[in-house]
Order: sequence, then structure tokens, then C-alpha cells
Amino acid sequence: MNGTNPGGAGFGARGFGAGRPGAGLFEAFDQLRSMFEQRVSTRMSRGDVRSAVLALLAEQPMHGYQIITEIEQRSGGMWKPSAGSVYPTLQLLADEGLIEATESDGRKTYALTADGRAAAEAESGPAPWEAFGGGHGPLGALPKAGIELAQAAAQVQRTGTKEQIGAAVAVLDDARRRLYAILAGD
Repeated sequence: MNGTNPGGAGFGARGFGAGRPGAGLFEAFDQLRSMFEQRVSTRMSRGDVRSAVLALLAEQPMHGYQIITEIEQRSGGMWKPSAGSVYPTLQLLADEGLIEATESDGRKTYALTADGRAAAEAESGPAPWEAFGGGHGPLGALPKAGIELAQAAAQVQRTGTKEQIGAAVAVLDDARRRLYAILAGD
């Protein structure tokens, strides 16, 4: 993105239309949201699920639901594999002799075998969930913060008074200036 915006309007008070603070707030924040949303599919390849399962089981034995929630947490909520992708992967890894399941309290817990540990160590590169920045890295934190800001501004637009909307526009104008100051190194 080159810093320009179609139509020449920015996110400042003039960019919200007709001199009325907040008049185009929904449109401006829809644009902001679309700029930040990662268009990454949450459907990962079989190899990514396999790599993620091996990486997690290298840390400790887990049951299937733990694996699903751990991947979701580590990806900052950007990737939540379905049971329909995790459980067949677990079965495949068991068939290959890389993991073994033990049943306790009606729940299967999966652990790596010696061959599985070697396979996990042979995996090169970052864990698959790191492609999403883990919700905390440079790829995940800024988009998440931008979306949360857009949601808060939309709430002010829906329920705020004229004065509150004007104050929100001033805050957003200041935030925009401060973000550009960060890039400028000020």
C-alpha cells in the first residue's frame, strides 16, 4: 500500500464525509479492517497439520482436543484445525509407528515413539503456527489491534452521541499521526 486511498480521503475528519464527524465511519473502518485482515486460509495442508502435531507431541503427550486448542492458541486464533484434519493425522502417524496412544479415563493421549521423536527433530523450519505470528509477533499483533480499534470505533458510531463521535474522530486522527511518527522515527 502506498499510503494513498481511493478518492483521496484519509481517516481524518475530512475523510468521513460532508464535514459531519463520523458520517462515513463505517466505510472508513471497513477499509481499515480489510487492510489488516489476513487473507490466509485457515485450511492448512495435510503436511502442516502433521508438522504441527509432531512439534506439539515433541513437547509433551496430548489428546486430540489439546492439540487443536494448542494450535489455535499458538497461532493467535488464526488457525484452528478441525477434528476432521487432526484425528486422521493422528491415526496416520500411529499407522506409521511415529506415535502411540494410551487410553485413560476414556480419552486417548498420544505420545511420540522413538521414531516419532526422530521425525519431529528432522522437521526443519519454524512450526506451522508461526506463519501467523502467533498473534503476538509482528505478523499478528498489529492486524489484531487494528481490527479491535475498528470494532471500538464502530461501537462509538452506533451508540455514541454527536459529541462522543467527534471525540472519537479526534482520537483516531491523533492515532494516525502518531503511527506515521513511529515510521518517521520521531
